[in-house]
Amino acid sequence: MLLSASRPIAGLSCAEALAALGSGAEGLSQAEAELRLLRFGANRLPQLKRRSLLLKFTDQLRHFMALLLWAAGTMAFVAGTPELGWAIWSVILINAVFSFWQEFQAERTLAALSQVLPRRVRIWRDGSLQELAADQLVPGDVIELEEGDHVPADCRVLRAVQLYLDVAVLTGESLPVARNPEPLTQRLKTSEATNLLPAGTTVAAGRATALVYATGAETEFGQVAHLTASTVCSPSTLELQVGRIVRTITTIALSMGALTFTASLLFVGMGPVESLVFAIGIIVANVPEGLLPTVTLALALAVRRMARENALVRRLSAVETLGAVSVVCTDKTGTLTANAMALRATWRPGDGPEPIRAASAGGTSPGGSPPAGPAPGSTDLLLLGAALCSNARLEHHGRAPEPWRAVGDPTETALLLAAVAAGLDLEAELRRLPRLQELPFDSERRLMSVLLDWQADPRWPAATQRLSITKGAPLEVLACCDRWLDPAAPGPMGAGVAVLLGSPERAAVLAANDHMARLGMRVLAVACRPLEPAAPLQEQNLVFVGLVGLYDPPREGVSEAIAACHRAGIKVTMVTGDYGLTAEAIARQIGLLDPPPDDGLGPHSGGTVPNGLYGNGLHAAMADPVRVISGDDLNRLSDVQLRQVIKFRSRLVFARMAPEQKLRLVQAYKALGEVVAVTGDGVNDAPALRAADVGLAMGRNGTDVAREAADIVLVDDNFATIVSTVRHGRAVYQNIRKFITYILASNVPEVAPFLAMLLLRIPAALTVLQILAVDLGTDLLPALGLGAEPPGPDTMAAPPRRPGEALMNRPLLLRAYLFLGPIEALLAMGGYLLTWRHYGIDLAALRQLAPALLHHSAAAEVVAIQRQASAVTLGVIVAAQMGNLLACRSEWRSLLQLPLFANPLLWLGLVSEPLAFGLLLGLPGLAAAFQLAPFPPELLGWLGLAPVVMLLAEELRKLVVRRRRFHRLASSRPGPPLPGSPLQPSA
Repeated sequence: MLLSASRPIAGLSCAEALAALGSGAEGLSQAEAELRLLRFGANRLPQLKRRSLLLKFTDQLRHFMALLLWAAGTMAFVAGTPELGWAIWSVILINAVFSFWQEFQAERTLAALSQVLPRRVRIWRDGSLQELAADQLVPGDVIELEEGDHVPADCRVLRAVQLYLDVAVLTGESLPVARNPEPLTQRLKTSEATNLLPAGTTVAAGRATALVYATGAETEFGQVAHLTASTVCSPSTLELQVGRIVRTITTIALSMGALTFTASLLFVGMGPVESLVFAIGIIVANVPEGLLPTVTLALALAVRRMARENALVRRLSAVETLGAVSVVCTDKTGTLTANAMALRATWRPGDGPEPIRAASAGGTSPGGSPPAGPAPGSTDLLLLGAALCSNARLEHHGRAPEPWRAVGDPTETALLLAAVAAGLDLEAELRRLPRLQELPFDSERRLMSVLLDWQADPRWPAATQRLSITKGAPLEVLACCDRWLDPAAPGPMGAGVAVLLGSPERAAVLAANDHMARLGMRVLAVACRPLEPAAPLQEQNLVFVGLVGLYDPPREGVSEAIAACHRAGIKVTMVTGDYGLTAEAIARQIGLLDPPPDDGLGPHSGGTVPNGLYGNGLHAAMADPVRVISGDDLNRLSDVQLRQVIKFRSRLVFARMAPEQKLRLVQAYKALGEVVAVTGDGVNDAPALRAADVGLAMGRNGTDVAREAADIVLVDDNFATIVSTVRHGRAVYQNIRKFITYILASNVPEVAPFLAMLLLRIPAALTVLQILAVDLGTDLLPALGLGAEPPGPDTMAAPPRRPGEALMNRPLLLRAYLFLGPIEALLAMGGYLLTWRHYGIDLAALRQLAPALLHHSAAAEVVAIQRQASAVTLGVIVAAQMGNLLACRSEWRSLLQLPLFANPLLWLGLVSEPLAFGLLLGLPGLAAAFQLAPFPPELLGWLGLAPVVMLLAEELRKLVVRRRRFHRLASSRPGPPLPGSPLQPSA
């Protein structure tokens, strides 16, 4: 350790703390940091103790379905058929290995994806501020922290501006606590010391410069981490539903097994041993051995696909919940817009009703060159004040192609770029006018203020040593002003003279603000106030300087994504802290609200539109045609009134919303039974993210707190990615239904031979080993192919499914057990009887041969025919399953309307079925083990007919379903059918 245990760091002054750690105000050198990294190791917490791979593997041997097969295998040994017992137990082992491998791969995938967004921290190295991975921190590093940041290591505060820390993770304290750099005289715990920042806590408000003194396992958080066991997560809805399916199928299997045993013992005349063997056959035939690994694979594939489309899934349960999302509450800036803010216009007193356009409205990305702005001196004080009252910074990297790199909030970086474009040398200005004090921005005041050492700079009309600058929302800034700079009596450098701000002047400011907002700009106001040397920084009696209009264009593809949500029956609600008219203009441009009339202002203009809802209460909310509701309006609505508004309005914009209002809105939607997805990026969004059914945090500009509270992180901060995640969530749910249908349908022809044996008194057409050959030999890979189906063309054309809707519902069971399954059973048993008929043996003669075949005393030629008939039966089931595989790709859409080659795994499964059957029949060793024999070529036609019959029958059923849906929905919904929806008759 670098520190002495006798001198705790909390008791040292800032200079002493830096000296004790061998550091300085500008941090460590890169060379020294690398040496310390080798000495102390990476800044990582000890790994949580996890269950061993062996224990995870045994989990696959102990679930409900596995226990059922263990019992079936044991009964086979008791019945004197050890080869059957070993075969059943082998199924358990194969299933366990496959399920374990899929779970292992899924965990590895999630672990790899978690590295997509490594936690970053701003560190002073070699005298410059750099952004590095948090695991590179070493004792002695000096870091910068601001609101929303996780504290990455144990730190000593060096400088603080209105700093408040959330220490709930350590103490459970719900309220943030203040922190400052003053040394302490008494020894306190790290979490209680007012000048220490423990690792794992969060900056709730303000900013700080801090000195790292402990990293990794040496932090207070790290010292208790090794005592923390892995969190036991409650099962997701999907896990509960799959468990319910397993229990249902197990109950069916056990009931049919018991019924078969009793019936064969009492009515067929079998002995107890033979009856037990056939009961085992019934049980095995009803157990879908491939169900659990297929569910695991479907989720794993969905997570990987979503990651490729910039959505990082943090909780697997969210994948299934996405399929039921019915409301998306989304931010505006950076989510619906491109987050490429640039100065578009300025307005100062005396400029007239319309703002002065910047020379370049298009702006630049933070990595590009500053846009060409107004002529130097025209808005010198306005842009200077806006730039100095910000915490962003520009880094100069030389000339072309990208001489400037902006770091910080996009709004503030745009102001800095505009100031540079206006000819201001910001580096020189910062040196000449150093900051003395700061009141950071918060969502309640909507203001930020700084106090500068002005040094009688002539750009303020009167000589002053100290000048405060306030930047923020125009209405809030204007409320703090009692004067403005009168351009009619200009002072030095054109700054103007401060005169009283009367009602006409305030009206002019409001008119300019509204005009800029209607054009879709984000408007900020700047005000100043000279202060006496001893006066504190305060936000009152300010002098209004002017307005700046920043434009953030809508993201490419957002309009299409909004339209896709509306087609899918998903309500999209914009929730923003921006001004109502600005939010309304952007909402119209992206299609969330009706488009504006053409007023000739250009493609980026919101046009001249009626004001949003700024009236009182429910009457105004329900009557407003524009559907823009401000935070003040929301406060005037009771919870019942709010639910009425959101229930009957599908396209809404909530503007000037505080964080607690966003949470209230989410709760109101959930109270109506909606499944809500919420986007957020800040600390204040965490309550709404946690309250939502699916929380979506921003990956690029989101805070660590928001990411931790969310279920999914949008790596690209793009609304279109939300639509993509919903598509994949719906597809996962649909895919699981597809392969459940496919698997259950094959159970019916597997059970049919034993039922026919009881009812018709004929030999069983299949053995238990042959059933297992279908379930794990030919059906498993095709089922996995259905689980890997990409979202289909109809995925977003239907409304969201109802929350809690069962996976294995009545329509699915009817389709599998009473339609697809019986057709396969009839074809399979028909093939069995046709084989005997081919050799001149009718049903009556077959009944006479049954006892000898049952007791293994039949002649060799009869046994040979039985093996051929079993081969035909097995082949028909395999062939029918090939048709069933293609039929199960959609519940209602024709096969001809589906993309043919979008899923290679499906076609691999389709090809694998005849290949696997060919190996069983063609390899002498396998044929003998499974009691199969080559059959006459004349019967191949029956096998070829099976998939055709399955497809034709299913196409006929789908046609009836589509027509019924068309007539039902057409009568209930006016207007033309939506593209790609089941309303289209041709579908």
